[in-house]
Amino acid sequence: MRRVTNASLGTQLFVLQMVIVLLAIVGTAAVWFGHTRTQLDSRYQQRALAIAQSVAGMPQVRAAFNTKNPEKVLQPLAVSVQQATGADYVVIANREQTRYAHPNADLIGQKLSTDGSGVIESGRPWVGTETGTIGTTVRGKAAIFDEYGEVIGMTSVGVLETTVVGELSGALPPLLWTAFAVLLAGLLAAALVTARVRRQTFGLEPREIAALLEQREGVLHGVKEGVLALDLNGRVTLVNDAARDLLGDVGEGGDLSDLPVSGRMRDVLGGADPGEDRIVLHGERVLVLNRTPVAVRGQHRGWVVTLRDRTELVRLARDLDDASSATDALRAQAHEFANRMHTVVGLLELGEHEAAVSFITRTTRSTYAVGIRERVQDPTLAALLLAKSAEAAERGATLELADDSAVPDGMLGDPQDAVLVVGNLVANAIDALDGAPGTVEVSVRADADGLHVRVGDSGPGITPGLVEEVFREGFTTKAARSGQRGLGLALTRQACLRRGGWVNVRNEGGAVFTALLP
Repeated sequence: MRRVTNASLGTQLFVLQMVIVLLAIVGTAAVWFGHTRTQLDSRYQQRALAIAQSVAGMPQVRAAFNTKNPEKVLQPLAVSVQQATGADYVVIANREQTRYAHPNADLIGQKLSTDGSGVIESGRPWVGTETGTIGTTVRGKAAIFDEYGEVIGMTSVGVLETTVVGELSGALPPLLWTAFAVLLAGLLAAALVTARVRRQTFGLEPREIAALLEQREGVLHGVKEGVLALDLNGRVTLVNDAARDLLGDVGEGGDLSDLPVSGRMRDVLGGADPGEDRIVLHGERVLVLNRTPVAVRGQHRGWVVTLRDRTELVRLARDLDDASSATDALRAQAHEFANRMHTVVGLLELGEHEAAVSFITRTTRSTYAVGIRERVQDPTLAALLLAKSAEAAERGATLELADDSAVPDGMLGDPQDAVLVVGNLVANAIDALDGAPGTVEVSVRADADGLHVRVGDSGPGITPGLVEEVFREGFTTKAARSGQRGLGLALTRQACLRRGGWVNVRNEGGAVFTALLP
């Protein structure tokens, strides 16, 4: 037993299958043997009973019972019947169970060795196996009736059990050859199954498979990236802890269409939106997805999708963009200030003192920055608009603040979402001009409902069929530059909806975006 336990998986499977085959063959043979023996016993019993009933119904048998010496008539008759039918014995007895006929003539006149009172008293036939003077026999007994219907005796006909066993033994060779053929077939089938299992397990033993499973589970649930595996039918076959943290309640065996994710996420997972590093918004998170096909032995088996949380990275990138915009604005202002200083110096060197004074007076009377600060008293939002104004100027556009703009100081609270919404909408409007001269009009107004934002541009506008698409993450009408595009408007919509607000777009000469940030 220890050797079998320590044997390889293939050997254990082969031995187990052969044991099962042997048990099946032995069990089948035992059932066949028992069934055949029962059938033979029943057949010989019915045959013996038929002979006994035939003898009991002979007129000469009834007549012999009325003679002085019945045995002289019945013994020759019984012997002739025995020889004619092949029975091993034919016995005739009276009501007192005294023999009138028997294969052994010396026993005539003696009582039966087995009890026949049941047949004599009831008159009903009987079949069974009993042991008598000539051995164990399968026999049948029948009552002998006179002309008045009274039982006057009985006949007993039997076949030795050795005869039955001999016939049973004659049927054994086909059974043995059949069992041998089944054993060979089982041997071949066991070998084929063992070879197939070896191929499917790559020749690994159970302990090695268990070790690989433990390593797989450890690695799968130990990585920080989310891992989601899908089969060819779009069912989730594997999901690790990180993926559950990112996506929510996702279980193995579920269909892709039943996952609690957005349509955009489902498109990326299902391959409708192919590509690398697809950025998808999921709740408050910004996720980066990569979908890779999986092949086993050269056959495509499904896909593995990795999910990375880039929420903090996107937030830092947005802050960096804001800082970059501020730097660009400062650089533009410094450049403009340097040009003005050079002009003043030149006028002074030429002796045009009055002209220099007039130029300085006109420069200091520039009211644009003052106007922004007066109407947008929140310093963060005012600084953003000044930076975007300088950025627009460098790109050949003009940023104008609408007359209805009014943001009292302290009305915004945490200005982070306001900077996100206004900055993305203005940046989108500047991009829409694509370097051509044009105007970007911005209106920001704060009241009890929240911050109302309106940003319009003099660009070509948005194709009517794409009005809703512009807010879908990953959508862009511009050729991709470095990194992913099509995220700004999606983040804007996410911020507004998260606060219970809204954002939409319409065409009025150019694209006009309006938003409410409660």
